[in-house]
Amino acid sequence: MDVIISLFISGKEGEILNAVTLDILRYLFENKYSNQREIAAFTGLSLGKVNSILKLLEKSGYITGSYEPTDLTKELIKESKPTRAIILAAGFGTRMIPINFETPKALLEVHGEPLIERLIKQLHEVGVDKITIVIGFQKEKFEYLIDQYGVDLSVNADYVVKNNLSSLAKVIDSVSNTYIVPADLWCEQNPFSPIELYSWYMVSDRLDKNSDVSATKRHELVKVARKNDGNRMLGIAYITGSEAVTVRDRVLELAENTDYDSAFWEEALYKDGKMILAANLVRDDSVIEINTYEQLRELDSDSTNLRSKSLHLIAEIFGTSENKITGIKMLKKGMTNKSFRFVVNHDEYIMRIPGEGTDKLINRRQEAKVLNAIQGSGFCDDPIYLDPDSGYKVSRFIPDVRCCDPCKESDIRKCMTLLKKFHYRRFTVDHTFDIYGQIEFYESLWVKDHSAFSDYQMTKNNVWKLKDFIDSQPKDFCLTHIDAVPDNFLFSGRGDEETLQLTDWEYSGMQDPHVDIAMFCIYSLYSKEQADHLIDIYFDSRCEPAVRAKIYCYIAACGLLWSNWCEFKQEMGVEFGEYSLRQYRYAKDFYRFAVNAIQQIPTEAETFDE
Repeated sequence: MDVIISLFISGKEGEILNAVTLDILRYLFENKYSNQREIAAFTGLSLGKVNSILKLLEKSGYITGSYEPTDLTKELIKESKPTRAIILAAGFGTRMIPINFETPKALLEVHGEPLIERLIKQLHEVGVDKITIVIGFQKEKFEYLIDQYGVDLSVNADYVVKNNLSSLAKVIDSVSNTYIVPADLWCEQNPFSPIELYSWYMVSDRLDKNSDVSATKRHELVKVARKNDGNRMLGIAYITGSEAVTVRDRVLELAENTDYDSAFWEEALYKDGKMILAANLVRDDSVIEINTYEQLRELDSDSTNLRSKSLHLIAEIFGTSENKITGIKMLKKGMTNKSFRFVVNHDEYIMRIPGEGTDKLINRRQEAKVLNAIQGSGFCDDPIYLDPDSGYKVSRFIPDVRCCDPCKESDIRKCMTLLKKFHYRRFTVDHTFDIYGQIEFYESLWVKDHSAFSDYQMTKNNVWKLKDFIDSQPKDFCLTHIDAVPDNFLFSGRGDEETLQLTDWEYSGMQDPHVDIAMFCIYSLYSKEQADHLIDIYFDSRCEPAVRAKIYCYIAACGLLWSNWCEFKQEMGVEFGEYSLRQYRYAKDFYRFAVNAIQQIPTEAETFDE
């Protein structure tokens, strides 16, 4: 017999039962035997193969001579019976733009029924009542399921920075005779069964360039070369027997390795170029994965979740219907906003939606005044629509766009040239960006009454000591970008036709333009040497010592500013990883650099002597 999976069941004669054999055994248990042709049609095997398997099952004591299942079969069915399920529902669902801003994917309604409720009901139908749902994004919206369906909830707080391998690791101890199910599937027919005889992973009969595995005739799932298509991976699996032990150990091992933070849980299933689970091959239309707004619209055009505020607004702006809005794609999630791309009348646009807590951080009316002041100047792409109350904005999509590479010399020089041109225009508005005032403001937004950093008060006191020096220095106030970071310098076009613009003017206001240099440095995570090099580029190597010292002060102050901002956003469920730590570090390190630089500034007498 062919060995297909790592679950081996030895018969009386030491023979090995594999997935195909066990499928036939299950067929005989669920259906009264008629003839071998029926079994061949069910399995896709030849009559000769079916005949040899039936002889093996009889010889091994699993069926009688009249093809009736024996007590040995009944014991096997009892031992491998499904008893529990884990539903993975923690993720943000980035491709489900713009619905995911309002509703977790698992709670999307198809034909009046939330996806996760349908899965729970289908599990209940086959006798699986012990269900654990791993949640994260908008976790509170799942709480009602405890009362309605008797499920358990487990929170994965790492869902923002890790993939679903970390979700499964939270509940891995319960994996035994267990279904593992992603929450974004809609199955017209129940994909679960009260009888499972071996471990499997579900794939469809459709080829997919994004799949890692291909189902063989022997029911194996083998790794495919990246250039080749595999069978579409559906994410549903059943795990029992020795595979349960292997999966538990492997998931915990990988979850402890930061290299796998972005990994899917399926990574734990591979060994020697194949999965340790057998293939459960199904028709492609039997299990539908809903990843995008348009997929939901195609499956159920009447779904209540299609009533999106942002799409309704787009339809109004362009005088069209919502079903004419196509090509919806998530763009890189920014630190302040969420944005998505869409097509109307064959033209592409971007909608910006303010992120969590943004209404407390940004005055949208001031942003509108800034954009009005610079309109037509060429420093930015003028918006098509901007609501000064909500902050919703629509602008044209610019193709072939890339951000500034803060490690690329030619990019840096072009960005500093544009920044100087902007500063020299001396635009004005009627509001100011107060760095020290904003430090206090962001601190006041914290729910907790103290910083996460144990030496915060000392660091803050040191930054405040720099204020007198900053205030004593001459400054030529003008409209300053404030958020002049590499990601907001956009190159478009190619070669000699490449153009450069600035975007994201939300924090802009009247301020010392040298603040923009400091902001570029701290977002780029520059060292002191790199910061000095940027200063030299901006000033053509003619920066006076007092001005350099002042920029060091700005780096320290702005580092604390954005550190406080990050602490507030983290309380809102937004995680920034290394960025927040480095910002706090700038407040401490550049305080020392600034103090040293201030002490080295020549006095007027020393300058005269020279």
